[in-house]
Amino acid sequence: MKRTAATLSFNEKFSYALGDTASNFFFQFFAIFMVYYYTDVYGLSTSAVTTMLLVVKLWDWITDPVMGIIADRTSTRWGKFRPYLLWMALPYGAIGYLMFINPDLGEEGKLIFAYITYILMMTVYTAINVPYGALMGVMTTSSDERMTLGCYRFIGAFSAGILLGMFVRPLVRVLGGENELLGFQLTMAIFAVLSILFFLQTFRGTRERVAPPSDQDMNISKDLRVLLKNSAWLVMVVAGVFTLANVAIRGGATIYFFKYYMLDDNTPFIWIWDRTSFFLTSGAIVFVLGVIAGRLLCNRYDKRSLMMVLTLSNAVVMGLMYYIPADAYWTMLTVNALASFLAGPTPALVWAMYADVADFGEWKFKRRTTALVFSAAQFAQKLGLTIGGVLPTAVLTYVGYEANIAQSELALQGIRVIFTWLPAAFAMIAGFSFFFYPLRDTQLIDIEQALLDRRSSAAGEPAAAFS
Repeated sequence: MKRTAATLSFNEKFSYALGDTASNFFFQFFAIFMVYYYTDVYGLSTSAVTTMLLVVKLWDWITDPVMGIIADRTSTRWGKFRPYLLWMALPYGAIGYLMFINPDLGEEGKLIFAYITYILMMTVYTAINVPYGALMGVMTTSSDERMTLGCYRFIGAFSAGILLGMFVRPLVRVLGGENELLGFQLTMAIFAVLSILFFLQTFRGTRERVAPPSDQDMNISKDLRVLLKNSAWLVMVVAGVFTLANVAIRGGATIYFFKYYMLDDNTPFIWIWDRTSFFLTSGAIVFVLGVIAGRLLCNRYDKRSLMMVLTLSNAVVMGLMYYIPADAYWTMLTVNALASFLAGPTPALVWAMYADVADFGEWKFKRRTTALVFSAAQFAQKLGLTIGGVLPTAVLTYVGYEANIAQSELALQGIRVIFTWLPAAFAMIAGFSFFFYPLRDTQLIDIEQALLDRRSSAAGEPAAAFS
């Protein structure tokens, strides 16, 4: 008899999506505002920020796989992954806010404080986000249902992007007045509280349904060997590095590009928004429309083919933005909307593909390492974020950037390159890497059925969800 995978309710999908909204209140902030905050607001040099970003990311490379190993070995009445949403929600919000309290410690003390709080934040981020990502792989065995779940997730994620784009700069201006430091502090306090509440709802509203094979031993070396044999996972790692490098480079360059090249002076342009905020908001809204369109595209096209076409097309459009003059603001918005729409379907596709990779590993090697697959994915992405975070500040240092003054022609040229052609080059490499991805959607249907049959045969009945 053919068995069917669990179909998820709207409430469960929505609750899961809130977790990525919570994550992205800080993740998107780090991608868009962090470098600017540390250099132009907090007062650190670009070279100091470059070094700090590198050190913190090196620490991340250790904590990500360790957290994956720990999560795979967690066993509670709530499951393996959901408990971390409960345990880590409050530390996540509290430490996120702590980053912006801005104590008067002198130049050296401020740098030390930035190191400590950023390292603590990224440690807690790992502790809650590795289990959160892995949770997607155990809520249902259906690849199609996980694709839908991924769409919900990234609507949640980029709803956070919309809120940040719409409100960060206006809130900083309203809450802080002339004191930009105070404005950031109070603004991020609001997002910290919302993060805690959203993670708690994700814990409350989701269930785990897929367990590892009952006879699987807890051997770390076997898990790692199986992971390295998984060719689909290796491709996803390479693609993840270059994709997140592209995102981080462009996100980190946005504020500089508009402040110094487009000459945005942070005054309201449309209602409460300055030109930068309106650019970020419109791009995020179109991105969400792209996420929704991605679900429709997946009904007709293979995920691998879609990733290749969308990523390469997005790279071309980003590169062409280099040629848009500084006074052509509406042209910039239009081209950015196209780039955002092309990029919109890709995050949901990627995370659904990681869940497929976990299924493929269990089917081929008879070992399920869901959290390790997702933690290794997060490791790859943070490696990309490291590259993407360090390169812009390194380029700015090289071209002689100095904060809060009119930039030289060389510095302006550097800012334009890191906003357009540099991220485009990384996106191009990511797009071509999917050529080597071995799984097709037709094959995944057979794998899904084989795993359902195998689990049912081993357990005598379908596994029950954790309550």
